[in-house]
Amino acid sequence: MTRRLIALFRAARLALHIGYGLTLAIAYPWFGLAIRRRILQSWSTGLLDIFNVRIETAEGDPLHVLRRGLIVTNHISWLDVFVLNAVVPMRFVAKSEVRRWPVIGWLCARAQTLFIERGKARSAARINVQLVELLQRGECLAIFPEGTTTDGLQVGHFHSSLLQPAIDAGAPVHPIAIRYQDSRGAHSLTSAYIDEMSFGASMWNILSAPELHVRLVATPPLDASGTDRRNLTRTVQHHIGTTLAAMHAAPIMSPHVPTAQEHVHAQVETEQHFQSLYCVLLHPSLAQEAAQHSAK
Repeated sequence: MTRRLIALFRAARLALHIGYGLTLAIAYPWFGLAIRRRILQSWSTGLLDIFNVRIETAEGDPLHVLRRGLIVTNHISWLDVFVLNAVVPMRFVAKSEVRRWPVIGWLCARAQTLFIERGKARSAARINVQLVELLQRGECLAIFPEGTTTDGLQVGHFHSSLLQPAIDAGAPVHPIAIRYQDSRGAHSLTSAYIDEMSFGASMWNILSAPELHVRLVATPPLDASGTDRRNLTRTVQHHIGTTLAAMHAAPIMSPHVPTAQEHVHAQVETEQHFQSLYCVLLHPSLAQEAAQHSAK
């Protein structure tokens, strides 16, 4: 029952956040690049906060200094886009079906996502020309070369066609491994958008989860010049696959068994959490009063 209530509260916050995003999206394409990046990062961070998704990156990870080039990563969920944008704002190449998703598809289109029709060579050629131009202008782009989502246990087959623009533009290629896990570090399927799962069912799974951790690990950038796309693809796939395997091999923390006192304290915190959420939804001024009361 508690998880259902949490999911419903989150759904209400999500509706408000999407409404805010729709308002921003109307003018978004006319803003300058720097402003678009800030908006994209801020909105994505807010979305992850609603879902209680926590991003984990190492302090010295190359991801923190990444500003331009082609990001290549494994693909697990529609949530991947917002996880990456919360760290480094970027434009994505996505399958054309995404554009037809309710609300999210329109938001992705307004965020200048590049849509490709799978299995059509002409569509791929058109997108590649656009990618080369954008990379030469110093933009940060991202692709999912698997062409589909997986459970995240290992990487699937990488299609090489979308890596050609990095070679043509002489842009750096940034392999990044994504892994969703629970608070103990165990692999999690909560966000996996796989098999015949509907978008609504996937959304409800994430809304219902107490919390979700996602770990990002970037390997050093690759120089795409002087190579061909097949060798580049094999190298990128090896880097991501090896990194993902190392993440899965990391030790899992033992579960903590709460004492009776900790259990009572958790119940009190949960009640206060629901009260504060109700205040936010009912009237903003009440949220401040709730926060002052909790601090006493």
